[in-house]
Amino acid sequence: MLKAVIVDDEPKAIQGLTWELSNFSEDIEVVKTFSDEKKAIEYINSNSLDCLFLDIEMPTMDGFQLLEKLKKRDFAVVITTAYNEYAIKALKNQAIDYLMKPIDSDDLEETLNRIKSYHTKTDSSNKFEKILTSFNERFNRRKITISTDGKLIFLDESEIVYVESDGNYSSIYTTLNKKIVVTKKLKEVNLLLPEDHFFRIHNSYIINLNKIKEFLKADGYVILDGGHKIPVSRQKKSDFLDKF
Repeated sequence: MLKAVIVDDEPKAIQGLTWELSNFSEDIEVVKTFSDEKKAIEYINSNSLDCLFLDIEMPTMDGFQLLEKLKKRDFAVVITTAYNEYAIKALKNQAIDYLMKPIDSDDLEETLNRIKSYHTKTDSSNKFEKILTSFNERFNRRKITISTDGKLIFLDESEIVYVESDGNYSSIYTTLNKKIVVTKKLKEVNLLLPEDHFFRIHNSYIINLNKIKEFLKADGYVILDGGHKIPVSRQKKSDFLDKF
């Protein structure tokens, strides 16, 4: 059973779409509805869902602004609106469909088929990703597997200079001065990196120990390859020195 969430500032629109979904599909269950955008964001960021039916014109923020505030987008998004000028923007925001109000039953049936197709493809992709990751972990232990922007990146340990925290995201900086942003917190990235070569030197930084050029003891900084200057937290200083 696919779990759906509806966000719309009009109670009648929510009631109508909930009724339509319950009558046109036995595969989709409306688990939550919201007319308050902030409450919707809080719920979506804390719970799993399979599809989001999202209105555009709302009082506090529009639907596209709501999408920008979500931590993850691992579900199908369907835009529902009375205005047809948002179609192109909906596509740019990777919505799988665009329903005009009042919602036509035939259009909704097509949308439901697209949602099912989306999840079939996603499930296959996730299985393949697990196979690739497992293969890499078993047979090529010097490779680090990073999932970002809908693709898997395999990095040599030696390519990673340091990792910086950015809230719910992390930025990996490589020897080629490339920045790779991943939707993982720093503590999650830390679990992917081998302890013998990487060290969380600060709440906001993990460094590759092989990339250290200097340790400025008085200032509490390390200088890495490429001239990167990374602070050493007081709490981590003793553990850091023990590494050497």
